[in-house]
Amino acid sequence: MVSDTFKKRYLFEQPANGSAPVQGVPSDRWLLVSVIMLMMAGLVAVYSSIAFFAETKFTTAGSLVGGHAIKIVISLLVMILVSKIDYHIIARLSRYALLLSWLFLIIVTLYGTEVFGARRALHLGAFSFQPSSLATISLLVYVAHLVTQKQEYIHSFKRAFLPIMVWILITCALIGLEDFSSAALLLAMCLVIMFVGRISMIHMTALVIMGLIGAGAILSQSAERKSRLTNYVEQVRHIESSEFQLGSGYQAQQAHIAIARGGFLGVGIGKSTQRDFLPAPYNDFIYAIIAEEYGLLGAGAVLLLYVVILFRGIAVIAKRARDTLGMLLAVGCTLGVTMYAFVNAGVATGLLPVTGLPIPFISYGGTSMLFSGVLIGILLRISKFRGETYE
Repeated sequence: MVSDTFKKRYLFEQPANGSAPVQGVPSDRWLLVSVIMLMMAGLVAVYSSIAFFAETKFTTAGSLVGGHAIKIVISLLVMILVSKIDYHIIARLSRYALLLSWLFLIIVTLYGTEVFGARRALHLGAFSFQPSSLATISLLVYVAHLVTQKQEYIHSFKRAFLPIMVWILITCALIGLEDFSSAALLLAMCLVIMFVGRISMIHMTALVIMGLIGAGAILSQSAERKSRLTNYVEQVRHIESSEFQLGSGYQAQQAHIAIARGGFLGVGIGKSTQRDFLPAPYNDFIYAIIAEEYGLLGAGAVLLLYVVILFRGIAVIAKRARDTLGMLLAVGCTLGVTMYAFVNAGVATGLLPVTGLPIPFISYGGTSMLFSGVLIGILLRISKFRGETYE
């Protein structure tokens, strides 16, 4: 028998307006369909962009795409599994997952394989894992959990803001040692959760200032990061300069060429030429390959799917969640998927400096695919339990 305390706390918690939550409602179909469409688009895009990489690995594009398809299936299975778990339980376990991610982040900083000047992944034979993804999800969920717990004294600096800030700063600092862009984006997403959760704006402003100071310190310690910012400024000022084209701005330049070649309708499936020049065209710059092969129309359609996820996650699932935790989790999970996509597209189009962030459900790679599936699974779970005002 399930105790009354458990039911009240985890299964039948009343929403703020006092109305009884509606249970047994199907998961949000718009969200699920959008994710599946992105996965299918990513499968085709990976096949188009990975040919040159396959040659360097002495294998075929088909075998690599087959591996990517397996990762998609695993992500779907994880998504379904997570959607069956009470998100209150996930929130309570997030603290332990976050502590575990700290350990992994320290290990990857000391012993991780260096790629493009940064250690971001642990390699165990054929298996590769990025601890920053686990840390990102764990922190988003745990911050939502902490903000929910501290609603009675949410404006208190000592009892609410300070304990939450400690977890955020430690996590972002550990990630930022090797992956500054992920740390900055994670901090921004946590700020949004805290804003929605009614944390004091004065305290949040202090956190932003501390974050900027920390960002400056981290940037000053890396010639690679400073070079990226310098080339971004050069790109804005004069995109045709030789310093920009021949330096670290080379990859951004090649992405611009790919987008320009695509025009409105694109050059056609599998006809990309810039995949042979772009570093990591199957991952960091896969959006540029999509724009080249499918044009503005196809690239816009991909972004539209992320807009649908953003709208359903914030305006529907979060707004009509049955409790405060569900609302904050929905906000965090939605941002955890869509913000990476918008940043990736911004980098490819030259609106943002090069970051090295993947685009969820499209980029080649198992870690991003797996943990993005976890975020969507939590969203699907939240959408199944809602108040009477849900239509």
